[in-house]
Amino acid sequence: MDEEDPIEIPITPELDLHTFRPSEIKDLLPEYFHECRARGISRIRVIHGKGTGTLRETVHRLLPKIPGVVSYQYPAEADAGSWGATWVNLE
Repeated sequence: MDEEDPIEIPITPELDLHTFRPSEIKDLLPEYFHECRARGISRIRVIHGKGTGTLRETVHRLLPKIPGVVSYQYPAEADAGSWGATWVNLE
């Protein structure tokens, strides 16, 4: 597969960012949330992991700037990923 080929991501109420670099998140999140809204999904669990916090910080810095994001909850409940996940609510 060519490096330029798009990778198709299934649109579900859960987005696992473990396979993405922080630099890819800026474009990924708005596009993913747009597709979620188009499918009637208004609450998404974004899994960024606990690790060093780089993905989490990137996600939290971007969320207030993304159209359609009305709120987010961090950390998620213990059974939903705790410190390794954030719930995002869309309009």
